[in-house]
Amino acid sequence: MINFLVSYPLVTIMGVLSLGALLGQIKFGPLRFGAAGALFVGLMVGMLDPRLGDGMTLVKSLGVGLFCYTVGLAAGSTFLSDLKRQWTLMLAGVVGLLLMAGFGVGVGRMVNLSSGHVAGLFAGVLTSPAIDAAQHATNNSPDTLVGYAVSYPTGVIVAMIIVAMVATKRWPGKRDNTSMAEAGITAVSTLVTHDTRMSEIPGWPSRIRMSYLRRAGEMRLITAADYLHHGDIVLVVGMPDDVQGAVEFLGHPSEMRLTENRRDVDYRRFLVSNPHLAGRTIGDINVRSNLDGIVTRVRRGDLEMLATDDLILQPGDRVLAVVPRGRMGDAQDFFGDSENRISQLDALTLGLGIALGLLAGAIRVPLPGGINFELGSAAGPLIVGMVLGALHRTGPFRWDLPHATNSVLRQMGLMIFLACVGLATGPAFLSQAFSLIGLKILLVSAVALVLGALVVLLGAKWLGLSAQRAAGGFAGFVGQPAVLGYANQLVNDERIDSAYGALFALGTVVKILLVQVIPLLL
Repeated sequence: MINFLVSYPLVTIMGVLSLGALLGQIKFGPLRFGAAGALFVGLMVGMLDPRLGDGMTLVKSLGVGLFCYTVGLAAGSTFLSDLKRQWTLMLAGVVGLLLMAGFGVGVGRMVNLSSGHVAGLFAGVLTSPAIDAAQHATNNSPDTLVGYAVSYPTGVIVAMIIVAMVATKRWPGKRDNTSMAEAGITAVSTLVTHDTRMSEIPGWPSRIRMSYLRRAGEMRLITAADYLHHGDIVLVVGMPDDVQGAVEFLGHPSEMRLTENRRDVDYRRFLVSNPHLAGRTIGDINVRSNLDGIVTRVRRGDLEMLATDDLILQPGDRVLAVVPRGRMGDAQDFFGDSENRISQLDALTLGLGIALGLLAGAIRVPLPGGINFELGSAAGPLIVGMVLGALHRTGPFRWDLPHATNSVLRQMGLMIFLACVGLATGPAFLSQAFSLIGLKILLVSAVALVLGALVVLLGAKWLGLSAQRAAGGFAGFVGQPAVLGYANQLVNDERIDSAYGALFALGTVVKILLVQVIPLLL
């Protein structure tokens, strides 16, 4: 049986994936491993024979590259807008990494761990692709791989426990934005009690949208040029607090529900499958001129967003458009509304984007002290993905992926990567995990990660950021894709991915540098 699995490595990987998915669904107290189940099954299978982990480098690189690129695309769309509130969290992450490195060097010296052990455990507990740089810096010492193999699963388990304690918390995040997923979008039919211009309404048009206008028994769509009069009834759409402020300014909620009268004005959700709309803002596509209508909401995955003029559409978005009843067919043609078209993967831009990421990761930059810096197959695709995600489109190339497609590719890449890591490090884990050296590595790595977590999480709380952004930032600080997946399982909040992308990219650069400095200090 072992010889068969060695001869057919793809069968081995797929078997680990399926058993890992099964293990990931089992609850251990409040903890469910999710995609990380593939790592632990891979470790157990890898222990059976060292040959099972041979030749996994290429497949592992494909998995981590696919995962990091798709995360980068998702995080890149909001990274620049969130940078102002996240740079302090990024700084806290750097301080946490320096503290962990210093702790590892100091305590490692006290308990007689070698420079290879400490460099390996630093890369492992932070589940970092810096292991290649660590092996080079320690002249391929076998201790480096031992430290990595023992501390890697330690980092996954400790990080997931910490995220489970933080992700669902609600502490005051006064300097953070409100989560769109948490707040939701509401619509209120409002009776106007005093005359006003549209431009005087608080929050319009950046934080609220208005669609229906009923005046003197006639129903039509509201326009920016309208002057509202006493007795008009309008529909106000937005986040609850913003809607409440606008309603109180205009008058009070009406007993009439405007959306129930669909004789003259109608609404429907349309799937954005028209390639000419993807990567363009709501304002650019000019629904008012093209359809005599307005888009009030956009649903992306499980996230409902207000359709502000600067919101960039992505393929697979579902827009709620309000149009004259006779223009519904035109609206369907305009947005595309085709499940078949959206299910067709744009392999050209996907392959080109990942290739650019891998090329960026392969660039080696020599630094003083004999240190060679390269981003690797994880950080390279992540950073390129974030750049392309922020651009959305370049000429004829549309970089965004439909949300569902992105999620599937992300999950598959993650599980392939973790399965390969488990298979490759299983023998080294077995050789030392249950020895005195293994116990020392486990304890030092666990305590170091807790110290780093305290810096990042307490720093985020002190800086006025939400617990959800702190949890995503900590997942990026650790650099473990499974921790991000676990955080997203616990709570639906777009701030998690944004913070993860920011700290993962910066953290990877700092880790690659530190892991080459650690051996020089021991």
